[in-house]
Amino acid sequence: MFSKSCKYALRSTLYVATQSLKGIKVGVKDIAENTDIPEHYAGKILQILVKGNVIQSTKGPQGGFFIETQNLNKIKLIQIVILFDGSNIFEGCGLGLKYCDSQLPCLMHDKITVIREALKEMLENNTLHNMIFNKKGDLFEIYFSR
Repeated sequence: MFSKSCKYALRSTLYVATQSLKGIKVGVKDIAENTDIPEHYAGKILQILVKGNVIQSTKGPQGGFFIETQNLNKIKLIQIVILFDGSNIFEGCGLGLKYCDSQLPCLMHDKITVIREALKEMLENNTLHNMIFNKKGDLFEIYFSR
């Protein structure tokens, strides 16, 4: 459903968020290793996330990538998805047909529309904070490379 870049961006952002809550700034290598993303690819993803104001970075010996903890409730998942995949994921024909719309729907149009609307609602209603804490309120540890 999401592009590889978008999946990598979501994983990277969630990892940076969990580390930021611990007061840790993380480097590209650490992010790549813990999210199972090739390091070079992770670097490109992180640059886009910084330019998109999702994460921050600082240079130097104490530098790295981080998210201000007060922003965890403000950053919605949809921001990351649109930054990498645009809004096309919520539009167009699921079969790739040129003529499909609500007036002249394809065989899958109505079913895909329901799925897309539910996905969009989930992404709009969940922040990084919602995603990184479990139901008990404990920080969810994310280790993708296991």
